[in-house]
Amino acid sequence: MSPQHKSDSATPASHPIPQEAFDWYDEYAHGIIDRREFMARLAGLVALGFTMTTLTGALMPNYALAEQVSFNDPSIQASYVKFPSPEGYGEGRGYLVIPSSLLIPGKEAGDPKTLDPTKKAAVVLVVHENRGLNPYIEDVARRLAAKGYIAFAPDALYSLGGYPGNDDAGRAMQSSLDRAKIEQDFIAAARFLKAHPNSNGKLGAVGFCFGGYIVNMLAATIPDELNAGVPFYGTPAATELRSRVKGPLMLQFAALDQRINDTWAEYENQLKANKAEYIAYLYPNVNHGFHNDSTGRYDEPTAELAWARTLDFFGKYLQG
Repeated sequence: MSPQHKSDSATPASHPIPQEAFDWYDEYAHGIIDRREFMARLAGLVALGFTMTTLTGALMPNYALAEQVSFNDPSIQASYVKFPSPEGYGEGRGYLVIPSSLLIPGKEAGDPKTLDPTKKAAVVLVVHENRGLNPYIEDVARRLAAKGYIAFAPDALYSLGGYPGNDDAGRAMQSSLDRAKIEQDFIAAARFLKAHPNSNGKLGAVGFCFGGYIVNMLAATIPDELNAGVPFYGTPAATELRSRVKGPLMLQFAALDQRINDTWAEYENQLKANKAEYIAYLYPNVNHGFHNDSTGRYDEPTAELAWARTLDFFGKYLQG
């Protein structure tokens, strides 16, 4: 571990489920094994005293748990908006959340609120995992808006009708799409967001899993337009693009996430060669997806520490 790749001693939550079950879920969620194989492996744990209900309940997402900021919180205003993506799927759609501090009430009672053109804020693109724009990611966008950012979370599945409300179906839908076009959709979304009338001109991006990859990809493809990126457990951009990355980046890793961590050493060498500005954190005894509070992989103290660092990072590079 290099001096810039810092480890932390946040105490992980105690998980009654064996670690191999979390590893199997990661393989299943990323298409390495299919659902039948995943369920067959879980069935092998039943003999150890676990029920299938307990196992699936701990591993599968429960999005009722993932609302930290309500969609009708008075400090924000949320809506779905479309954006052009001529190099991608033609048109994209995402969840736009604006701080209420940027709005002005109508002159008469009952008038809709409108944006105050004199008020500006930093903008942050929020990028989902490999299953479309689910409720957890929408809540992350609301959390950012509640802190004063204009947050935008595009849905890679919009060309197919949008997130279907089911992660298994969402994964299948996303895997059927052209990866290059998806990437172009997110590049278009980033530029659309940075040009928002109330943008202060500073663009940040945060993403999780596939979304972490997209943040690394944006850092490589639009390095002069992305002012701060925070990939959570994401793989790097294509090798031929990495020489363009200059940061600043804050990279967040889970110590038990060997699949992703195996990509880090080579990427870090490239960042050093680029003289890129970056910092990386490795959180002990937590799994891939530790920030996602809708599943049993969630580790509250680590998630809160990583999120506090994310907000501090964005505050430093986007609000100055």
